[in-house]
Amino acid sequence: MDPLLLGGIVALVTVLILFSGVSVAVGLLIVAALFLVTFDGMRSLELMPEIFFGKLDNFALLSIPMFIIMGAAIASTRAGADLYEALERWLTRVPGGLVISNLGACALFAAMSGSSPATCAAIGKMGIPEMRRRGYPDGVAAGSIAAGGTLGILFPPSVTMIVYGIATETSIGRLFLAGVVPGLLLVGLFMAWSLYDTWRKGGESVVLAKISYTWKEKFEILPRVLPFIGIILGVLYALYGGVATPSETAAVGALMCLLVAIVIYRLWNPMDLWVVLRDSTRESVMILFIIGAAGVFSYMLSSLFITQSIAQYIGTLDVNPWVLMGAVNLFLLVAGFFLPPVAVILMAAPILLPIVTQAGFDPYWFAVVLTINMEIGLISPPVGLNLYVINGIAPDIKLKTILWGSLPYVGCMVVAILLLCIFPGLATWLPDMIMGPVL
Repeated sequence: MDPLLLGGIVALVTVLILFSGVSVAVGLLIVAALFLVTFDGMRSLELMPEIFFGKLDNFALLSIPMFIIMGAAIASTRAGADLYEALERWLTRVPGGLVISNLGACALFAAMSGSSPATCAAIGKMGIPEMRRRGYPDGVAAGSIAAGGTLGILFPPSVTMIVYGIATETSIGRLFLAGVVPGLLLVGLFMAWSLYDTWRKGGESVVLAKISYTWKEKFEILPRVLPFIGIILGVLYALYGGVATPSETAAVGALMCLLVAIVIYRLWNPMDLWVVLRDSTRESVMILFIIGAAGVFSYMLSSLFITQSIAQYIGTLDVNPWVLMGAVNLFLLVAGFFLPPVAVILMAAPILLPIVTQAGFDPYWFAVVLTINMEIGLISPPVGLNLYVINGIAPDIKLKTILWGSLPYVGCMVVAILLLCIFPGLATWLPDMIMGPVL
């Protein structure tokens, strides 16, 4: 059978099985086993366990559970509330300052936790009720937090960037740096839209008399926030100062976050610590299970010459590279509507990266574009994980209102992708400056 036709059949069967309700990892294993047995016979099943565990035999994978523990330790404390309150006290006199406070808190918390749902939950619990109390429309209050939470997969330490680096064998440290400037760009675009939307809809029209804080009140909140910012800077210094590898840095960061949670936030109860470790283990196992299953799935595509045939076919097409990149973005956007970011990256990145690099695009630039596409999926139906997290925090806000409130931020992300296409240096400048150009 023609490999391209076979690839289309594999894609169709994969979609049908994943839509049946099985988990992503199990679905990938079922599809891989089905086609391997059909075309290579029963003996191919003997290779599946070896391929599965071989994919997990990677020292860099240790950074995933460590960074997840780091985020879980932070999420189990009042760090999100303190971040929000600190920014709110300092920015209360700025027009629309409450929206800026929420988005700024989302960015900082995302940089510490690396998790979009955790960022939404931590900041949303404080920010949404306060914005509604001050007269902000429900769409502005819910949409800004839902969009701000997506920054968790772009700012370092990003688990999705780690997964991309492992799947494509690219530098995780360089990937982290590549996400910094685009992340700040997104924060700026989000803030600009939020301020305009607040002004347009008359936000803060029913604000209580202009709230103000004394300098003492502004400074007394900082000791609760500065240790976490110190941990971020310490992790980045250890990683880029040549002090430690990404896995070692992740372990130190996880330990420091646990110590701060215990010392500053008095997380002394053994049951609370057990919840942190239990939830971290559960999420880590889920991601590692998907990584192993994706390895088997990739092996199936390669052994049936599907991957090679797709790359060869696209290489023979006489199309403008930007037309090709537009098609790739459309594919990623649609895939992100239905699948979690980790699954899309593991399934698509190994296939797309050779095609993208052959067309002359930088692999680290492409990682950022891919990640922003995944961010759009987090606030777009039918999956739209962040939408449901916000709905769980504020159940009296209709899901439709949250969706309409978040759609303008999807537009901001599209603008960010266009700016990255026009100015690719936004993603490549910082890694090249700190780590040197890619040889």
